[in-house]
Amino acid sequence: MRVLVHDYAGHPFQVELSRELASRGHRVTHSWCDAYSSGKGHLVAEPGETLVFRPVGAGEKIEKLAFVRRLLQEVRYGFELARVARDERPDVVMVANAPIPTLVVLAFFLLLRRTPWVLWHQDVQAVAIRSFAGKSLSKAFSLVAKGIEAGEKWCSRRAAAVVVIADSFLDVHRQWGTDRKTTVIPNWAPLDEIYPVDRKNDWAVEHEVDDVKTLLYSGTLGLKHNPELLVGLAREVIDGGQRARLVVVNEGPAVDVLRDEAARLDVPITLLPFQPYERLPEVLGSGDVLVVLLEQDAGAFSVPSKTLSYLCAGRPVLGLMPAENLAATLISSVDGCVRPPVADSLPDAAAWVGEVFDDAELRDELGEKARSLAEQKFALTGCADQFEEILRSAAS
Repeated sequence: MRVLVHDYAGHPFQVELSRELASRGHRVTHSWCDAYSSGKGHLVAEPGETLVFRPVGAGEKIEKLAFVRRLLQEVRYGFELARVARDERPDVVMVANAPIPTLVVLAFFLLLRRTPWVLWHQDVQAVAIRSFAGKSLSKAFSLVAKGIEAGEKWCSRRAAAVVVIADSFLDVHRQWGTDRKTTVIPNWAPLDEIYPVDRKNDWAVEHEVDDVKTLLYSGTLGLKHNPELLVGLAREVIDGGQRARLVVVNEGPAVDVLRDEAARLDVPITLLPFQPYERLPEVLGSGDVLVVLLEQDAGAFSVPSKTLSYLCAGRPVLGLMPAENLAATLISSVDGCVRPPVADSLPDAAAWVGEVFDDAELRDELGEKARSLAEQKFALTGCADQFEEILRSAAS
């Protein structure tokens, strides 16, 4: 079976699935948007691998805050991705995380070519954009939100099958009339690539965080986040008597917000760009507490993949996020801390962080629970079996 997998973000676990499918004898091409700034997986073929990698938008940069320019970029990326599909001539295509304009262009092309495809639905973009259009964007943008919702619905109906990451997505697909072809497969993280390391590791020493208690955030910061909460949390922890540092690994407009807020509140902060994927275990291992941030409006329709990586790294996890989110459930199940993503919750969250900072045995216990849960939940074989069957069914 010839398979084209496109994960717009280039996340690690999608790459891992493509590698597994290739190892089972399928001819797999893995594509991603190189212009999208995020932590990437291992997007290079190893000696002896048959997996082929093809980026789109190489050497460019997504204009996240210039909406018209970004829309034009996303449409153009759709045509670039269509060219990849034309060149590879797959039996089936699977797409994850693609912006709706990109997805609409690709879906229309695949419809013309009569190539079946699977939507790997990671986020209900219509719900997210509609909530933010009413909260922080202009009224005119609500028209864009309606267009995005129509496009997302149309694409879902064109797909031969839909894979969603949580049961909460099913209500949306029932409304769209696509629930009968929808399967729930929760996300995971690569256990063999993200693993526990010593707190005092080479990366921690290089960035001078080996001898100071560290709050660490690694991942994207966008509309679904409030980066100022990270600095506010660190300030509360310091006011509680801790000598602590905030480390944020991120690229984009949130960096300036973090820098200014840290200066205003006098919070020691280390701001770093996304690190090489092979060093991710050291990066995550350098945090005494790893923080997940998700806005209340994101609700149940966004499951931050960084949470899954944090669990693999075997570190205590604090989630400033909606309690109904699937990631919040995972954090709570390993005795992590989940609090609403509002300033009023920061003193309570900081008190929990202080307890973890002061108790080495507690830190180790929470870390072991996190890793144990990851090993129970993130076994690749079962997930790969499900995806392989869905792709075979769609292709036939």
